[in-house]
Amino acid sequence: MKSKHLTLSFIAVSAILNLPAFAEEINLDPIVVGADFRDQNLSQVSNSVSVISEKDIYDKSSQSFVETIAAVPNVNFSSGSSKAKYIQIRGIGERSQFVTPVNPSVGVIVDGIDFSQNVLGVTLFDLKQIEVLRGPQGTTFGANGMAGVINVESNEPTNDVNGHIEATVGDYNTKAVGIAVNVPIVEDKLLSRFSLYKNTSDGYMTNSYLGREDTNNIDELTAKAKFKWFVSDNHTIDLTLMHVDIDNGYDAWTLDNTRDSHSDQPGKDRQKTDAFSLKSTYQVNSKMHLISSLSYSQSDMEYSYDEDWSYVGEFDPDWAYSSFDQYLRDRKQADVDVRMVSDEEGRIFNGSTDWTVGVYYKDYSEDMIRNYTYLDAPFNSLYDTKNKAIYGQLDTHFTDKLTLIAGLRVEKWEAEYSDSDNVNIDTDEVLNGGKLGLNYQADADQLYYVTLSKGYKPGGVNSDYRLTADAKEYQTENLWNLDAGLNSSHFDNKVKSRLNLFYGKRKDQQVKSSVVQTRTDGSSEFIDYITNAAEGTYYGLESQIDYYLIDDLHMYTSLGLLKAKFDEYNDPNPTALDMTGRAPANSPEYQYNVGFDYFFLEAWTFKANVEGKGSYYFSNRHDEQTDPYALLHSSLEYTDGSFTASVWVRNITDEEYYVRGFGSFGNNPSKFYETELYTQLGAPRTAGLTLSYDF
Repeated sequence: MKSKHLTLSFIAVSAILNLPAFAEEINLDPIVVGADFRDQNLSQVSNSVSVISEKDIYDKSSQSFVETIAAVPNVNFSSGSSKAKYIQIRGIGERSQFVTPVNPSVGVIVDGIDFSQNVLGVTLFDLKQIEVLRGPQGTTFGANGMAGVINVESNEPTNDVNGHIEATVGDYNTKAVGIAVNVPIVEDKLLSRFSLYKNTSDGYMTNSYLGREDTNNIDELTAKAKFKWFVSDNHTIDLTLMHVDIDNGYDAWTLDNTRDSHSDQPGKDRQKTDAFSLKSTYQVNSKMHLISSLSYSQSDMEYSYDEDWSYVGEFDPDWAYSSFDQYLRDRKQADVDVRMVSDEEGRIFNGSTDWTVGVYYKDYSEDMIRNYTYLDAPFNSLYDTKNKAIYGQLDTHFTDKLTLIAGLRVEKWEAEYSDSDNVNIDTDEVLNGGKLGLNYQADADQLYYVTLSKGYKPGGVNSDYRLTADAKEYQTENLWNLDAGLNSSHFDNKVKSRLNLFYGKRKDQQVKSSVVQTRTDGSSEFIDYITNAAEGTYYGLESQIDYYLIDDLHMYTSLGLLKAKFDEYNDPNPTALDMTGRAPANSPEYQYNVGFDYFFLEAWTFKANVEGKGSYYFSNRHDEQTDPYALLHSSLEYTDGSFTASVWVRNITDEEYYVRGFGSFGNNPSKFYETELYTQLGAPRTAGLTLSYDF
């Protein structure tokens, strides 16, 4: 009931304010968005975008990356792992991965490196900002950006010698420490920045059978090195090196939906990634510059779990089963992007049009081994994709106020799949996306825009050996999306707002579904698959506002409204429910984040916010839903020169909420495997202290 009252109250606040957002400085336009072809001030971006700045990230460094970005409008997530690592934007995105290779709907780029398949390895220390772009990004990002793109930028090397040390302690044995050092190797010539971050926690589960409190633990290490080389006055090279080592436990499910596990074989959720990105920016002449980017990553992954969530001997052996499932993946990816971008002197068509033209190549491979109790031998598969693309964009300035943006990307997609069951499937197709937009800068404080964009997501392969041959493949999905928005500021820049209305039409909609079968021992097994089951539509609103009532008080609010549904639903599984007219999984009708920062006594800052979310379906296979919930967070921060101390509490009311659910599924032998809902709980109330020192 308390969650319901909080939800209604803060939706009312958002509605009264009309528009919402994450905090920005009160300067005219301090935030620069770098995810498009040209850097732009946030107020000039004709896209539905949210930016989480460095100061908003500071007291969240030990928090999950995915749960942090899920506080922005119409971004949701699902867990089913040690930490949430599957993202949905406007109801589009993956919710899990087992045996089948997936092509991501949401792109995640970290310092120029594609982490779309490796989101578990994204941490929040020493970040400059996070940009969340909603809607298709077909021109700039192609196949990875049908639902949207999240661009993560670390702090850049500068010409100063400085550093930052940060340490966090909290309940559940949470400990984190990080250091970042900025050192110019050759002044004004070669700059460098190094960061190291370690975060550990016992997690929120206990295992009473094993007598442990750390079977769902967090153990993550991130190391980065960034170099900036001014080769000449017209040539700069940026190099980023990254090492990520995540060694988390995975023991999150129980037969009674509590935080007390009885598993005798706790699983793992591991990721070890080594990656680099190299970017060259060369000023060819006064008319144009050439940007060349190369990135490479190699990731070893393990995702494993105790399937029966119990120990041998806990139940009647005539009914009980024991099973362990393990997925080992080796992923490699190389990306090359070369683009020529015009400068002001290089405009064409009588000096009216900026232009960009580029080529792109990606080589991605995923080698998977599954070890499973019910398999006679390990299952192996190899999935290899190659993308070649050409793209371009014209920004035509009809007047100083009116601009037409036209972008197009054509992509050659090739995929090869093979496995130990002698299944071989090759895919070869040409995909295309782009956008057509019109911007009107009414004055310095108001930008109106409307954009029609097309995104796409390639088809793929279902790997499960129990599927029939005609169910092994699914086709490409296309998305047409219309955005219309207004960026504005008022009252001498004391109020900043971004409002976006959107409508989307999904063609050959890819749907994650599953079949539940009963084994001979009475237990249940899932056969999950992706199919082109539907046509779909969605529409809604994203609204953000910052309000500086007085110099020492900053209020903000963000609101996302989403109405999504299946217009048609044609799951080939004959036992599947007809979901026509229903919302897809993980599509809450509303989300909000309302809060304030109050600076007082010249050194203290009190922060509080509440983030809430409406109910949504866990799956496209059944009708089980989450309950609406609202989470209240707060912190008290003290700053004295270079020293900062922050005491924080998250989920103050200890609200119980779910981050993953399985319904119409039986796993409890004591109930003779009757079907029921099983849920994974989100984080309980947590509290801690973060200390930092800048030198």
